[in-house]
Amino acid sequence: MSTPAVEWELSGFGDEIDDDPRIQIAVMQALGARHIEVRSAWGVNIVDLDEAQLSEFKGLLDAADMKVSAIASPIGKVDVSLPVDHEVGRLRRAVNAAKVLGSRYIRIFSFYYGADVAVESIRDDVIERMRALTAVAEESGVVLLHENEKDIFGDIPERVLDIIESVGSPALKVAWDAANFVQVGVKPFEEGYEMLRPHLEYLQVKDALFSNGHVMPAGEGDGDVLRTVEALKADGYTGFASLEPHLAGVHGLGGFSGPTAFGIAARAFAKVLDEAGVRTV
Repeated sequence: MSTPAVEWELSGFGDEIDDDPRIQIAVMQALGARHIEVRSAWGVNIVDLDEAQLSEFKGLLDAADMKVSAIASPIGKVDVSLPVDHEVGRLRRAVNAAKVLGSRYIRIFSFYYGADVAVESIRDDVIERMRALTAVAEESGVVLLHENEKDIFGDIPERVLDIIESVGSPALKVAWDAANFVQVGVKPFEEGYEMLRPHLEYLQVKDALFSNGHVMPAGEGDGDVLRTVEALKADGYTGFASLEPHLAGVHGLGGFSGPTAFGIAARAFAKVLDEAGVRTV
């Protein structure tokens, strides 16, 4: 008897393709995706889109029969010295965007800190803020996905786990980013997978090199993407895989690739998935 095919939902950061959501949606559809991850549209961050813009975006999605995998918010990508309420207020805007666009996931971060500040000294402040953010998520019925961005408190597996376990809420999960781990000197699969797998809810797809930190298409760097995909498949993962290629530099709202480089990244990941025996829908 043949083994049933394993299927994951393909998504991607639309604004890495273009500022225009129409082009974002068209390219994702051309890649065979039924979902898109929303960080910005028309050059405006998701937490700053007004109700008319959110409504227009939802109309474009509905017309294309596309859905939103996650709201890629900037929450927590600020200095930890800011008051707790600063990010709580912005998260409420992200929650509203999630409601309008029909997503249950919101990506967040665990705060920057000054170059002269010892990371251990900010732990309690970070946990306080993460608990406050998670309380908003719990009351709103959404799930926060902590991304292991470099240079924030939760940039290595041990501190990511500390956050998740200290908050202890089903409304706070892990978004796995192999490239970011590589860029802080972590071997993702060997040093982080077993530790974080019980909390891993969402896969962000990019790779990087230890030698210089440069971001690469999936499978072409040191991020153990194939081993991770194979392990996730074996563990029964059936969630999202969201392309965040970062192949053409950055703009004011985050990484950028453009349609051509985004396509290169998608084909590289498709090769990894094919080798692992995973299909995307």
